[in-house]
Order: sequence, then C-alpha cells, then structure tokens
Amino acid sequence: MALEIERKFLVKDSSFKAASFAQKTIHQGYLNSDKNRTVRVRITDNKAYMTVKGKSNTSGTTRFEWEKEIDFAEAKALLQLCEPSIIQKTRFYVKSNHHVFEIDEFFGDNSGLIVAEVELENESDSFEKPLWLGNEVTGDEKYYNSKLSKVPYKDWK
Repeated sequence: MALEIERKFLVKDSSFKAASFAQKTIHQGYLNSDKNRTVRVRITDNKAYMTVKGKSNTSGTTRFEWEKEIDFAEAKALLQLCEPSIIQKTRFYVKSNHHVFEIDEFFGDNSGLIVAEVELENESDSFEKPLWLGNEVTGDEKYYNSKLSKVPYKDWK
C-alpha cells in the first residue's frame, strides 16, 4: 500500500516520442469506478494487474493506491466483467532530469487525447517541464481514466 503523488498535463504534440526510452500497450477496464474507490484491471503487453485507488485529496495530486500483479488469463476474463468501455492506449516513458514522465496516447473512443503524468516524492516536489508539456489538468476528473471509460473524449463538446 502506498500513496500516489502525481501531476497530470495535456501534451501539445508528439515530439515526446523521439525522447521515449520505452513504451507499452495497455488495455484496462473498471470493475468499480466510484470516485471514492476505483478497482481497475490492466493488461500491459504480457503482464496483468489489479489496482485499487482511493479518492484524491482536494488538490487532486495525492491518493491511496494498491496494486498487485495477477494471472494474465484471469485478467482477460475479468476484463469481460468490467464496466463499459475498455480504455486502450500506448504508454511512452520519457526521462526529464530526475523524473520520468508517463505519456498516454489514447485510442478507440478516446483517440486524439494525449496526457502526461509525473510521479513526485511529495506535493511540493519541483520538476523541469519539457517543451511538449501543455496545460495542467491535475485534479480535473474528466481526465481520470475511470471517467474516460464512461464519458470518452470523442463525446466531449
């Protein structure tokens, strides 16, 4: 069990891809997407995980997170039980000084959306903002993956 401390940003363009040192394909669904607790099943390439996240603090930067690797075949079966719809994305990893940004390029119903997250040691931890980093959306629930599964980017007005 741990606290997750992160900030989230929109991404201006795809120039981050040139600096990416790794990437993986992700499919994830939600068994529970209540804002007080989400229960997620995630398949990343050849591994699978179940994650429980608590409600974010008022700034949206910090929340409880528990994650456990689970059997791949069981995860595929659990995805069939998830709420509609399944999130599909490619995650890119980009190092920037002492931090690593995780950039998610979404597909399917969320195609066109690119969001970057950076995990921090504490809420006041500073970091260098790469040129491709756009407006901050930390705490804006419409950018939470659990919300994107219910109200996808394609439906935003």
